[in-house]
Amino acid sequence: MIITLIGMAGVGKSTIGKLLATHLGYSFVDVDDLIMQRIGGPLQDYLDEKGDSAFIKVEEDAILDLDLRDKMVISTGGSAIYSEAAMEILSEKSLIILLDDTFPNIRKRISHPWKRGLVGFREKGIKKLYLERWQLYRKYADIVVDINGMANKKKVVDDIVEKSKELYNSTFDTFSL
Repeated sequence: MIITLIGMAGVGKSTIGKLLATHLGYSFVDVDDLIMQRIGGPLQDYLDEKGDSAFIKVEEDAILDLDLRDKMVISTGGSAIYSEAAMEILSEKSLIILLDDTFPNIRKRISHPWKRGLVGFREKGIKKLYLERWQLYRKYADIVVDINGMANKKKVVDDIVEKSKELYNSTFDTFSL
């Protein structure tokens, strides 16, 4: 099984993704790290220099170039949902889990949004981005996990595993996409 985590910046995709991968004995891929390798620097610098469209294209290419293998957890960038091609392949090949939280909780965790590499932030601001992306995240999600401020990361991982088993009426050992 391949598991893809989507959600707003600051929701904990990388943190939860690493914990989930360790818990399941899966490999972990952080798409933001792959993008930084491709562009040779920080996400925000690239966004400032090249703009939103170029950033979305680099993110799309990073996802499309992934060697999707069984027993993998993928943490996408928050703007991955702007690429239909990327989301189509992830939808086809993986279980997509939305890590969802309230706007106030996310806003608290994003202390410097202008430094986070947030596609659309300069034009729309964080609240409008949240509202716009929320609909797209829901569109692609197979499972929604409310992280409730991420106070208990182990509980979030347990919720993901339990909801995944319920969805497929199976265990991770016997189910493969």
